[in-house]
Amino acid sequence: MVEKFLETYVKKIVASPDKVSIRSSQGDGVRLLDVFVSVDDMGRVIGKDGRMIVSLKTFVSGCKAKDGMTYKITVHPCE
Repeated sequence: MVEKFLETYVKKIVASPDKVSIRSSQGDGVRLLDVFVSVDDMGRVIGKDGRMIVSLKTFVSGCKAKDGMTYKITVHPCE
């Protein structure tokens, strides 16, 4: 659910939506979400002073109330 939302939203804000991918891994109560985007789009996802990524992290952390899982999001350039 969270991965699908994140992928859909990131595709809407980047210039190259075909290069967006999300990888998810899970540990002890923590789900790591790695967002892969084009090098040119990293600035769009992170945002000015990190505001965009902080907003995404805040929204996703709201899901913790529903499923008890902690989410950590990191942005990486495409491989």
